[in-house]
Amino acid sequence: MPTRKQRRRRQKLQRHEYEEVYIDPTTGEEVDVDPDERPQRKEPRAKAAQKAPAGRTRSGRIVQPPSWERVARRSAIFAPLMFATVYFLAPKDHRPIPGLVLQTLVLLAFFVPFSYLMDRFTYRTYLRRTGQESEPRAPKR
Repeated sequence: MPTRKQRRRRQKLQRHEYEEVYIDPTTGEEVDVDPDERPQRKEPRAKAAQKAPAGRTRSGRIVQPPSWERVARRSAIFAPLMFATVYFLAPKDHRPIPGLVLQTLVLLAFFVPFSYLMDRFTYRTYLRRTGQESEPRAPKR
């Protein structure tokens, strides 16, 4: 349900515009205004679109192209968290460290490519939404 402020703003936008006429000072008759002389009314949304810098989304965040370097940094942050999760979920009487490290490496083997694919998906969606062209693909050999 829209708020009172939103309802008032919508009603204001839907009001009819009145024709502008000028009165000729010499004859005293009404004269129509040329369309070129008529001041253009700007929509409130148009103002917001002009203020936002090009290439930004509604939240103002620019999505970077996917890179393996960023994925490696992210996996370096999540690796200890994954190890801690595997450690605390293992039974207390059976916690060999080499086995837990191996399980963490298996989790990372799934996490790293999945993280890159999600970055790629997010970047392509951002390009489509902003109307920019995607980067050209390398030719297949």
